[in-house]
Amino acid sequence: MGERAGGSVDRSDQPDERLVGALADDPSALGLLYDRYGSLVYGLALAILTNRDEAEDLTQEIFLSLHDHNRAFDPARGSLGAYLTTLTRSRAIDKLRGGSRRVRILRTQWEAEPALPPPATPMDEASRRQAAVRVRQALADLPPSERRALELFYYQGMTQAEIAEHVGAPLGTVKSWCRRGLLSLRDVLGDLAE
Repeated sequence: MGERAGGSVDRSDQPDERLVGALADDPSALGLLYDRYGSLVYGLALAILTNRDEAEDLTQEIFLSLHDHNRAFDPARGSLGAYLTTLTRSRAIDKLRGGSRRVRILRTQWEAEPALPPPATPMDEASRRQAAVRVRQALADLPPSERRALELFYYQGMTQAEIAEHVGAPLGTVKSWCRRGLLSLRDVLGDLAE
């Protein structure tokens, strides 16, 4: 082995197995392996993923995993090139499956969502405001006990039993207030319900 200009050892002629074994102690071994196999890994990743950014990310991931898990490569089972090819293919296909699964989930959610109503026209907005004024006025015109019972029921979400306890009135009285109030509102606002 020769020495390079900076005093470091030239390992460019070492076999793959030695370089993989040296990864833990010599980070430059990863660079040499990348020089040998980077274009192979990237080319395969790009062919499968068809996206340059994803292929670059996967290439980096493959070489980092080689550095972190160099014991996974067994020279008795095949060459480093074959190992990297298999690993790249497997992970690229996993990424495709994961991506297509996410797309399917998003598409299903989008199709299941109810269609958004069309935007309100100025006429719709004016009608809505006018109806709101009429509802507020109709509520204000109710006797205070009926108005209070309906407000607690519809705006506060209380049950009739909770309203009875809250206002200190018998349950039957609260039920009567609610019924009379609703009948009065129906008489005054019936055209809005249609």
